Amino acid sequence: MKTYKIGLIGIFLMAFSAVLALISRASQDRYTLKALNGVAFEEFKGYEEWEAVAPSQTEDGIKIILANPLMMKAYREGVPGNGKPFPEGSKIVKIEWVKQPNPESQYAVNVPGALKSVSFIEKDSKRFQDTSGWGYAQFSYDPGTDTFKPFGADAHFGAKICYPCHVAVKDKDYIFTAYPKR
Repeated sequence: MKTYKIGLIGIFLMAFSAVLALISRASQDRYTLKALNGVAFEEFKGYEEWEAVAPSQTEDGIKIILANPLMMKAYREGVPGNGKPFPEGSKIVKIEWVKQPNPESQYAVNVPGALKSVSFIEKDSKRFQDTSGWGYAQFSYDPGTDTFKPFGADAHFGAKICYPCHVAVKDKDYIFTAYPKR
């Protein structure tokens, strides 16, 4: 009887382990996601290691703006303040979190809380002719399912929502975030 119970427990543990393995393999591969305008998560693979341009803060969020090495080189050379545009292939990522106070700090300071979204901007004048050479995409994050999904209902999301705002900084090659002195 003891051998039978031990055998059942072993079978249960193996089945439970198999189910956990299937669940972990079924988790989302964010690098397969693509916005309807064609901007793909995969094009920004490794963005987590890119250099920070600057932070920014909204009423309810904190963002870090990261740029790929090509764009960072341009920033260091004075773009866009020197009147030159960012080169083709420049990419920027905005990671946004919910803003929350740091409960451990001795003074008032806000820190990132839950992840809200990851947004991408890339310069490709051939692909994004209608938006002055810049492609835009935003992927909303759902902490309950640990998944991302493209934000926007149609392929013209970037042209309708993002680009009209960025026109305000046309003289800065459509990029809001400056590279501050360090």
